[in-house]
Amino acid sequence: MSDSDKKVPLEEAMEQVRIVGTRLALMHLAYARVLVEEHGKGKGKDLIIKAMMAYGKLVGERKKAGQQDLPWYGFHDKYVYRDDAFVDTRDQPSKDFDFAAYKVFGCILAKTFLEYGEPELGALYCYVDAAKSMAADPSSKLIHKACEVCGDEFCSFDSVPTTEEERGDFEEQKPEWKKVDTILLMDEKDK
Repeated sequence: MSDSDKKVPLEEAMEQVRIVGTRLALMHLAYARVLVEEHGKGKGKDLIIKAMMAYGKLVGERKKAGQQDLPWYGFHDKYVYRDDAFVDTRDQPSKDFDFAAYKVFGCILAKTFLEYGEPELGALYCYVDAAKSMAADPSSKLIHKACEVCGDEFCSFDSVPTTEEERGDFEEQKPEWKKVDTILLMDEKDK
């Protein structure tokens, strides 16, 4: 194979990332459905949230150690920071990054969760954002201001301080920690 054969066009690479993203979403749905079927909705969802806390801790520890978090491209269709749109996160500013000015469109996970009619279970995956941020810095959490899988047109975020209770619940992996990002509690919004 020649060197020119080894180069992959960006769009093709993005499609390969989408395939892996879809598989990740399907894995989440598979274990989430089993937990709910085996333990009932309440206990099953608490176990899913506990798993997302553990997963988020692993991701947060890697990020804190300097490892890349998400792929640079393909996981979302488009990123918008302030008024600038891009498809490759290497093009976004990194100095003094303000999460409140950041939106992501076309999340492959959200698309898959919605395709399978599972927004409620799919939204539980999104707890990884708060968990990874708290694992890297327990004094703050990354929360959703909008969430595509919850019915919004995009995901948007904010980084806000945590409470002592949230830090304790996270450290002890208590299901009460789910209150850390209430937009994700789709079945509890009307209660």
